[in-house]
Amino acid sequence: MNFRKGRTPAEPEINLIPFIDVLLVIVIFLMVTTTYSKFTALQITLPTADAAKALQQPQEINVAVDAQGRYAIDNVRIAARDPGALAEALTRAVKAGGGGGNGGDPVVVINADAMAAHQTVINVLEAARQAGMAKVTFAAQAAAK
Repeated sequence: MNFRKGRTPAEPEINLIPFIDVLLVIVIFLMVTTTYSKFTALQITLPTADAAKALQQPQEINVAVDAQGRYAIDNVRIAARDPGALAEALTRAVKAGGGGGNGGDPVVVINADAMAAHQTVINVLEAARQAGMAKVTFAAQAAAK
C-alpha cells in the first residue's frame, strides 16, 4: 500500500553545519601549530666613503640637447645631427680636455630639454657608444615644491 501517492521522494540534503565546524577546528589547529619565522631582508654591504678617492674626479663631457634637437658639447654648439658625427665631436672633446680628470674614462653627462625628442637623446647615447665611452649619466632638475 502506497500512502504517498503523487508525492515525489525528498532529495537528500548535505548538512553544512557539521562541515563548517570541522573546517573551523582545522583552521584553528593550523593557526596554533604554525611556526612563524622572521625572514631576513636583503643583506647589503654599503660602501664606505674614502676621502682620497673623492679627489679623483673623472673628466666630464656635458652634452646639451635643446627642444629643437640642436646639440652642444661643453657649451660649444655643434652642427652634427647624426650619431657618427656626434661620436667624432665627443672624441675631439675628450682630446681637447686633455684627460681633464684623474679618473680614467670620461663621463658623458646628458642635459636634455624636457621637450626634446627622444631620438635626439638616443643619438647621444649611440654616439657615446661609438666613441667607446661606457659611462653615461643624465642631468636632472629637482621638482619644485
